[in-house]
Amino acid sequence: MTPRERVLAAFAHVEPDRVPRWCGASPEFIAKACRQLNLPDQESFFVRIGDDFRRVFARYDGPEQFSPAAALSPGATYRTPFGVERHGYGYGQPLSHPLAHAKLKEIHDYPWPDPAWQDVSRLRAEALAWDRRYAILGGDWSPFWHDAIDLLGMETLFLKLYDEPEVVDAILQHVVDYYAAVTERIFAAAGDAIDIFFFGNDFGGQTGPLMGEGLFRRFFVPHLQRLCRLGHDHHKKVMMHCCGAFAPLMPAMIETGLDGVQSLQPATPDMQPAALKARFGRQLVLNGCIDSHHVLIEGTPEMVRRRTREVLDIMRPGGGYILSASHDYLLEETPVENVLAMFDVAGSAGDA
Repeated sequence: MTPRERVLAAFAHVEPDRVPRWCGASPEFIAKACRQLNLPDQESFFVRIGDDFRRVFARYDGPEQFSPAAALSPGATYRTPFGVERHGYGYGQPLSHPLAHAKLKEIHDYPWPDPAWQDVSRLRAEALAWDRRYAILGGDWSPFWHDAIDLLGMETLFLKLYDEPEVVDAILQHVVDYYAAVTERIFAAAGDAIDIFFFGNDFGGQTGPLMGEGLFRRFFVPHLQRLCRLGHDHHKKVMMHCCGAFAPLMPAMIETGLDGVQSLQPATPDMQPAALKARFGRQLVLNGCIDSHHVLIEGTPEMVRRRTREVLDIMRPGGGYILSASHDYLLEETPVENVLAMFDVAGSAGDA
């Protein structure tokens, strides 16, 4: 099987020749791995570990004041599409919450970004450069839950879910309108070369969901349904990245039309592989379950191999599983030899 055929078999809940492999990693980890393995670039690393996926991104080409990296304030390291500057590792943390005290008119008058600022002109050529060998991920990342937190502040957002629901609804509508329009442009330009609409929203914490099922269904399920429908209308599988413990929300996620969830964390409550496979394995593609912290960072290669085999024995039967770490951003402190041990276990039919 080609990597693409292998992934699509998993999404059809059919056992492929081997379990598909997925690697999300920080630039710092990839650079370290390339140095240690004497590899010339990121693509060589993905080939070495047998990653079955590749991903294409639109590029920002709009006004400087909305740019993710240009004309930042002192101390800022990133800017979201909605003008919130952030500081810190990776995308960092928000430096302000511009709509924390806004009323409806101020929300509607806010300078929302133009989807046309995302350049999609090169996406199709970039995706086809892999000759349809790999499963191609595309679409906008669309972290609308995180953007609402940035715009309001987390505590304020939770209060407004009860006190001013119309404010939350208005913000989410504007944010998702933008993301849906960007993804429409991506699929119009390169849809025939993209297999999976991949987006991300972290609804789980380390001890449980960040909200109850009632709030989740009231405020967020309609937007997830919209994004899933958008992907399916363009004949894509739809997979969402979601960290933490969110098993109580998974039935509602299934109802939205999601085909898969990625970055499953077995060290959190109710997210152990056997329970996930038994409850949701026939309805969702399950992607993750190799503990990034206690196994991949703190363990030995032999521990990693042993745990990976245990997870594969649980998750492989019947298809619908993708092998990956429990965090989609392998950190630089993760030992390269442990990552190789995880992926090499799944390197042959039977995952022996």
